[in-house]
Amino acid sequence: MNDPDRPAPPGRTRLAAGVRAALVPGRDEPAVTLLPAHPALRLPILLILTMLALGFTAGAIAISITQYRVNAQLAWPLGALQAMPLLFAARWPLAAWRFAAAGLLLTVFVRHGEGFMPWPVTAILALIVILFFVGIGAARQTTVGVGAVTIAGVLVPAVLFGMPGWFGMILAAIAAVTLTFGDAVGGRHSAVEELRRREEQHRRDLARQAVLEERARIARELHDVVAHHMSVIAMQAEAAPYKIPELPDAARQTFEVVRDAAREALTETRRVVGLLRADDEGAERAPQPGLERLDDLVGAARRSGLAVASAVVGMPRPLHAGVDLSAYRIVQESLSNAARYAPGSRVHVEVRYSADTLTVSVTDDGARSTPEESHGGGHGLVGMRERVAMLDGSLDAGPREGAGWSVVAELPYGDPD
Repeated sequence: MNDPDRPAPPGRTRLAAGVRAALVPGRDEPAVTLLPAHPALRLPILLILTMLALGFTAGAIAISITQYRVNAQLAWPLGALQAMPLLFAARWPLAAWRFAAAGLLLTVFVRHGEGFMPWPVTAILALIVILFFVGIGAARQTTVGVGAVTIAGVLVPAVLFGMPGWFGMILAAIAAVTLTFGDAVGGRHSAVEELRRREEQHRRDLARQAVLEERARIARELHDVVAHHMSVIAMQAEAAPYKIPELPDAARQTFEVVRDAAREALTETRRVVGLLRADDEGAERAPQPGLERLDDLVGAARRSGLAVASAVVGMPRPLHAGVDLSAYRIVQESLSNAARYAPGSRVHVEVRYSADTLTVSVTDDGARSTPEESHGGGHGLVGMRERVAMLDGSLDAGPREGAGWSVVAELPYGDPD
């Protein structure tokens, strides 16, 4: 389709570029579809174009032989060149015009100026239809080039060989009007398509805005419900040692663990809520946790009663944010499972930086049952598998021989942020 909004170079440069595009087939010259997509409209138009092409071709050949006395061996190929390209003009308008223009120009030299007009009238009619398709399907600059070449390269030689100048001017005007009309039709079609595209984009924007508003509403409700209760838990755990002076040390440590866990959960809840509330300029933008907080995880697990040993093998390297966060969450969830299902067990955490993958393993020696498969928002073994699958990694989780549980995750390295 022509593009009226495309910037074009001025003056002679524009005309030269249009002539070049008209004469020289380009690698990026598009094949356009200028017919309706619906078969009920498309097929009748194709049938009409086929009948016109065959009729114009037969007429050009017959008139050349019977009236212009052209040798039949020349009349057949010349007639085919002049009118048969109409068959594919709706798909390749520029190619159809090149064939038709070549046939018309060759006829000028074959006739040697005999008669009032060197071409059969059916050839002129075929050219008019082809020029209309060129005006619809080609860029405006190319359309100008086609008009210039048609006038200067086909009509002017015919005038020089004897065709009346006033008749050549009429044919030039018909060619110019046809191209202009085709360009107007093509411009309107382009405008309608652009309007349809913008309306579709507007609908997508409205849908996206509705999703963002719903996320903001959920974020507010999440904050109001979860943050409130987590704050109550943290405050009650903080106040318990003061309310019960004779509280045993073990219970006091338990309340401290509950308090710290509640505070950490509250902090992460606020961070996630801040990410959901994308339209809130005051949302927290702190980075997600990663393996740099491994010592904090181990310390929290020890305070919960686990005997945890950690080791980092290999040379640490910058990690993609998704890999870093997933590794942290896998260790966090594994330690949480160990504290829940095997309290008092010995746990070994190893982070291994190998050549191609980051391997995270968490093993314990406690006797327990299989942890429940959580189907919630990213927790439990299901959440671990989802994280690992998202990174094209692998996860092996299950009971160890004898006693205990093992979680081993291999995460391919991504490009570091």
